[in-house]
Amino acid sequence: MPVNGRSHLRVARPSRDLAVAERFWVRGLGLDVVWRAESGPEPGEHDLLMVGWPDAGWHLELVHEPAVEPRPTEEDLLVIYVDGPVPDDLVTRLEEHGGKRVPSPNPYWNRWGVTIEDPDGYRLVLCERGWSPA
Repeated sequence: MPVNGRSHLRVARPSRDLAVAERFWVRGLGLDVVWRAESGPEPGEHDLLMVGWPDAGWHLELVHEPAVEPRPTEEDLLVIYVDGPVPDDLVTRLEEHGGKRVPSPNPYWNRWGVTIEDPDGYRLVLCERGWSPA
């Protein structure tokens, strides 16, 4: 199978606490748990949590390994195009489940969306615009 626009995308990043991350991404944003694994006795194994929407062409993999700390910057963004106003109740739910609304250093995201920092410090942008590559 060739690599193309239909290839599934996985975004992987470290997490300090998978239970806290799950609360934000699943109970806050509404993603489903796609897969979960606990580390075993083999070297290099780690706890992981994969979350996403069943019909999406992507998912988020969160990995907990005590020796690895998340190191997000203000520009490490996961942007979801809502194609309409960002629901206030969604922002409230994300905040209630461990997120923190923050201003973006990029005025575009402040104008067109809402930026929420997840419990590991990575940023989720809910953009009111629709996505069109043109």
